[in-house]
Amino acid sequence: MIKYLIVDDEPLAHELIEEFCSMLPHMELQAHCFNAMEALQYLNQNKVDLMFLDLNMPKLKGFEFLRTLSNPPKVIVTTAYQEHALEGFELNVVDYLLKPFSFDRLVKAINKSMEGPQKTPKANDTISPSPTYPSFFVKGDKKYHRIAASKILFIEAYGNYSKIFLEEEMILAHEKISHLESMLPVGNFLRIHKSFIVHKDKISTIEGNRIKIEDHAIPIGQTYRNNVNSLLG
Repeated sequence: MIKYLIVDDEPLAHELIEEFCSMLPHMELQAHCFNAMEALQYLNQNKVDLMFLDLNMPKLKGFEFLRTLSNPPKVIVTTAYQEHALEGFELNVVDYLLKPFSFDRLVKAINKSMEGPQKTPKANDTISPSPTYPSFFVKGDKKYHRIAASKILFIEAYGNYSKIFLEEEMILAHEKISHLESMLPVGNFLRIHKSFIVHKDKISTIEGNRIKIEDHAIPIGQTYRNNVNSLLG
């Protein structure tokens, strides 16, 4: 669950963001703050994962407020003023939404927030050999589903759509397979056919021109044979 905060002096902006986020099952609104001082007081006593932050607010501007936070949550800037974008990225904001923004654009920003920054390990850090798996939202069945990459068995192209086969269900996503491929963690998935991407850790057997994942037999395309051979050393 992603706990989020809205910081904006315009009530209509709150309504729009809340309406959009209510369509995403893993977004949980924590509070409405209508100026930076309210947000500062809230964050001194509570923790959130994500903050939607307006820039042009009275008394304390958005970026000025952001600089006062020693450990800020991830930030998606929402503003009508494009000229401050460079300053925002210097402050490591996740994304910059120019008002008025669409639902799809907001979902893209939230997906970026879930990727997380790359962390440089310190000498005393414990380094785990396990890969990190992101998650992302896809549209299907008139709603948005949060997909954990670790749960994906394989993906099959289906015209302008894609079938995402998970451990417990199949979701028909309103995305082309090429777009989904760009959202997957590098190194964990393998394109074995123009219409199929498989999770390498889920492969049980490779025989002839077929890969077996659970009860599914997935064809290997001739032009992708070298990809599969790389698994065999």
